[in-house]
Amino acid sequence: MIKWILVLLAIAAIAAVLGFGRLSGAALTGAKILIGIALIFFVLLLLGVVAVA
Repeated sequence: MIKWILVLLAIAAIAAVLGFGRLSGAALTGAKILIGIALIFFVLLLLGVVAVA
């Protein structure tokens, strides 16, 4: 999932430099959603580890 986040951020940066605002915004929105999902998974994993220990 981290790989996809980095790819989307790279696409957003390149599109922004080239002047494609909508494409840049769409890629950035996708990256934000994936970051949110990754953080939720991390917190759930952290709480599960704490509960087991």
